Amino acid sequence: MEQKTTPIDYLWRSLLLIWAITIIFPIVWLLYVSLKTNREFFQDIWSLPSKLNWGNYKKAWLSYEMGKAMLNTLYYVGASLVLGTLLTTLNAYALTRMKFKGRQFIWGLIMMSLFLPGINALIPQYILMRDLGLTNSLTGLIILDSFGESVFYLMLLGGFMMSLPGELEESGRIDGASLFQVFWKIIIPLSTPGIVTVAIFKFLGLYNNFLQPFIYLSDPSKYTIGVNMYKANQMMKYTSDWVTLFAGVAIAMIPSLIIYILFQRQISDGATIGAVKG
Repeated sequence: MEQKTTPIDYLWRSLLLIWAITIIFPIVWLLYVSLKTNREFFQDIWSLPSKLNWGNYKKAWLSYEMGKAMLNTLYYVGASLVLGTLLTTLNAYALTRMKFKGRQFIWGLIMMSLFLPGINALIPQYILMRDLGLTNSLTGLIILDSFGESVFYLMLLGGFMMSLPGELEESGRIDGASLFQVFWKIIIPLSTPGIVTVAIFKFLGLYNNFLQPFIYLSDPSKYTIGVNMYKANQMMKYTSDWVTLFAGVAIAMIPSLIIYILFQRQISDGATIGAVKG
């Protein structure tokens, strides 16, 4: 039976449409402004370009050394994503599927950390990284992000793993499988949707991470794309080449947009996957 559409439904749809426009419009504006000349930009920031100046993108790529920044970001994001996702999977399995003394206490400590602003850990983290000689190093950032477990990711994947039937592990042990074999051959395949969801969220978080690379990296040759574009923005005090900056921002958005377009269903479903299945 088809459900009747009520005025409240139309109201919510209108609000969602307005919300979508507020998100899409800045992106569209950025794209067409990046194809203008600086003269056209300063004359009227809302007008369309008289012709498409694709050379702004080439200039941004070369003058801001975006190729090097992209490679740095690829190394930082790629390594952190693989290592961090593996550690999150191991932690979630240990805290949800294994029974040991003190497990509930550890979960309680993890839940308590939700009430602590992350900025509070900034100074002790920096002192620790400095003493270990890991500042101004992409590898140091990878270690910091990989071993600094996020409670959100742990709860998301842990909630998914808790929904898996325990009989599967018991049957594996009866067949002589070790703890690692149970984890690798039973839990990992069944938890793939949750792991993929966590990996997508981790990628978006790592790619858009600005604060840590900005604090720990002092060598411009090691800048990630976020820090690189911040420094480019600082140059506008002296050059005012805004259309080139907008072209650089448009280039920097491409990886995130591609990931979101390809995995939008997993992203939308992932926010509730642990709650629904757990």
